[in-house]
Amino acid sequence: MEKYISAFVNAFNGTLDWTWKSIIFDVPWYTNYFWGLTAISAFVWLLEIAFPWRKEQSIIRRDFWLDAFYMYFNFFVFSIVISGFYKIIGLLFNEMNITSKSFAIFDISQWAMWLQLLVFFIILDFVQWFTHVLLHKYSFLWKFHKVHHSVKEMGFAAHLRYHWMENVLYKPLKTFGVMIIGGFEPNQAYIIHFITIAIGHFNHSNIKITWGPLKYIFNNPVMHLYHHAYTLPKGKYGVNYGISLSLWDYIFKTNYIPEDSGTVEIGFKGDDKFPHDFIGQNIYGFKKGQN
Repeated sequence: MEKYISAFVNAFNGTLDWTWKSIIFDVPWYTNYFWGLTAISAFVWLLEIAFPWRKEQSIIRRDFWLDAFYMYFNFFVFSIVISGFYKIIGLLFNEMNITSKSFAIFDISQWAMWLQLLVFFIILDFVQWFTHVLLHKYSFLWKFHKVHHSVKEMGFAAHLRYHWMENVLYKPLKTFGVMIIGGFEPNQAYIIHFITIAIGHFNHSNIKITWGPLKYIFNNPVMHLYHHAYTLPKGKYGVNYGISLSLWDYIFKTNYIPEDSGTVEIGFKGDDKFPHDFIGQNIYGFKKGQN
């Protein structure tokens, strides 16, 4: 038991220390996710201000500061809190002889770096797309995912408004995705990290971008707005599940873009009764009788 407690404390302190060092610029720039997130956010926000899609929408839109809080909470505060638990799980797996290569289908570690990054990006994006489908399909997951869909005015910071329980689901599945490619994360994976943040911010932004013919590969604000639509096509529990890539939606026929005016109502049935504060939103899914 002592080794688990020690592992928990060390992991917690290590993540806390790394986060603080990031804030004071005491880590390499390419691993400084705190200021990287801040810089990307500021850049996309300036583009929203300069080239607004929905011109009637305020620069400081509805729930702007709530979403900004979610951004830093989900990326940093929650990571600090949960880091110790992940470390304990890792120790338990080692004791059961389950290693990072146990489920490897292939090993990308000897491939050219650009190919490592490409395969890493594609596999993790598919895992996230699949997980996203599950969040909509099953009611016990949807009640947590409602936090993300409670956004009523779309803007870049809405990207990271989500319930911390989603991290609990996404993290193991993303880890499994890494195990499939040999339990190996490319040395320059930070490039993918920053690219996915930027794409996610753009997808939720108040900017009209479609990427032209590349829309069949990359997700975009027009497509993702309809993922948040209040009214979905009959018989659908969701559309346009893509995270960074739209490719999976076109392959599995979950794409839906009827028009591109940007005026579609977003949210979900009953969102007027959904909590508007951080605490209320994060305890909602644990209450009995919630759907």
